Amino acid sequence: MNIEDYRDFCLSLPGTTEETPFGPDTLVFKVGGKIFALTNLQTFESFNVKCEPERAVELRERYDYVLPGFHMNKKHWNTVLVGTGATDAQLREWLTGSYQLIVAALPKALRAELQEAAE
Repeated sequence: MNIEDYRDFCLSLPGTTEETPFGPDTLVFKVGGKIFALTNLQTFESFNVKCEPERAVELRERYDYVLPGFHMNKKHWNTVLVGTGATDAQLREWLTGSYQLIVAALPKALRAELQEAAE
């Protein structure tokens, strides 16, 4: 997966917006105003995704290219190294999972809007 594929995939998820709130080098994807993925625009060596705490630990133990979230709450965030063994399908799965975690915590009305947009 390259940066363009990553960006296109994130933006394909309903209600996703992109921003650079941490400066011009960090691309952030949000849904409902909440971050679900971020990466360095210049290098695209890795990206951060939110994860259920138990699943986050499981992925770190299973894959050497999944690390505790860099500059994030390590209980809830993983950093995934790009180009080091993860398949594009895995990367999309983890991005989707992060997105879904955020959506599940949004107000009911906003969740309904997003679900309607997805259909």
